[in-house]
Amino acid sequence: MCGRFTLTVPPDELLRELGLEPVSHFAPRYNVAPQQPVLAIAASGSGELRTGTLQWGLVPWWAEDPRIGSRMINARGESLGSKPAFREAFDRRRCLVVADGFYEWRKQPGGKVPMRFTRRGGEPLTFAALWERWKPPEGPTLHTCTIVTTRANESMAPIHDRMPVIIDAADRRRWLDPAANGEAVGDLLRPCAEDALTGYDVSTRVNNVANDDDGCIEPHTPSPPEQRSLL
Repeated sequence: MCGRFTLTVPPDELLRELGLEPVSHFAPRYNVAPQQPVLAIAASGSGELRTGTLQWGLVPWWAEDPRIGSRMINARGESLGSKPAFREAFDRRRCLVVADGFYEWRKQPGGKVPMRFTRRGGEPLTFAALWERWKPPEGPTLHTCTIVTTRANESMAPIHDRMPVIIDAADRRRWLDPAANGEAVGDLLRPCAEDALTGYDVSTRVNNVANDDDGCIEPHTPSPPEQRSLL
């Protein structure tokens, strides 16, 4: 799954590659959590790309209660075409969520150790995502998204059995193409290459969503489990 991620570097180069304007007033994020705004790229019906923020946690257009979004931060790629909450968005409302790393927790004696995974070269990541528009009886329209996951590749599998779908540069426009339905882009819902990512341990500060500073991404050596004498 993907439950926390980072965007600590300005995504300007990535946006320029896609013909988009740099994001003004960019503020680095070190511990992005569900229900918070995330930077996303989507296409209009005519195919024009645009950037904006979406609330992380998908609220289907037909939902009666927007709180359902807290349970829909991720969508399994294997079932996008069959799940009512994702089927229509998979065909018509695909987007990319921009990041430069994501967190996962490694199990070990004494508790879980958080790890941060990034591209080996430090370049931004683009996660496959779906977006929705939810209109309440009163008040502003809510725009939300979910990050698509797939089975873990061999290097990630010892840490977790799922990972976000990372769309490579060559496939970004195809994923966003409004003329393509879900079936046409289904082959992109796969794990990334084995050598694409590198990971390292970070502090348990990331466990608290209130912590959102560069200390969250600093490499950290976990303390060894406490040894108790049997005598």
